[in-house]
Amino acid sequence: MVLLSFSVSSGQKSNNKITISGTVLDANQKPVPDAIILIDNHKTNIVTDKKGAYKIKISPKAKLISVFSFRNGVSEAEIGGRTVISFVMKTAATSAKSEVLNSQNEETVNVGYGTIKKKDLTTQAEKIDGTNNKYASYANIYDMIRGEFPGVQVIGKNIVIRGTSSLMLSSDPLLIVDGMSVSSLDDISPVLVKSIEVLKGPAAAVYGSRGTNGVILITLRGAPEEKK
Repeated sequence: MVLLSFSVSSGQKSNNKITISGTVLDANQKPVPDAIILIDNHKTNIVTDKKGAYKIKISPKAKLISVFSFRNGVSEAEIGGRTVISFVMKTAATSAKSEVLNSQNEETVNVGYGTIKKKDLTTQAEKIDGTNNKYASYANIYDMIRGEFPGVQVIGKNIVIRGTSSLMLSSDPLLIVDGMSVSSLDDISPVLVKSIEVLKGPAAAVYGSRGTNGVILITLRGAPEEKK
């Protein structure tokens, strides 16, 4: 009974969450508000406040913490048992007064965890509306991507987004279908596609290291709308 009690107690302690806090500043040492906190490349519902501060409870097994800002990019750090981790982003936010607004720049782009205006992206995302009847003529989804995205190289079923680089052995982009990560697009017919978006650079940074080779977001017809 004593040994069993000790075992249960030890198991409970190992599952206790730890709290990490810190601040996020830009290159000019100014607070970065509304930056998204990711743990082990998974998005959390924690964002920085107006002072750039955050606080999050995580599993003691977590190894990597990342922060993503649409205007400032992404930064990562190994947790390594630390409970205070602050970030200084490499870029500074662009002054609103220096932005040139037009109808094209006001368009929004889905970046997986929300939308952002094109004017806020250093590297713009590419998107097609799959509801156009002409796309039904493609034999498969790979032909559709090859034919509609000049910046994407498709050889057979292998996809490479030009302009991306990775330290990983694989050059495959992250594939997201209706909000879920998938390993293959084989079962998707062009006639089922509502839209396709290709993300790279800052637009893909919200996915952490998983987005290093770019991201292909596919929404199918009849997919549930994202709740606002």
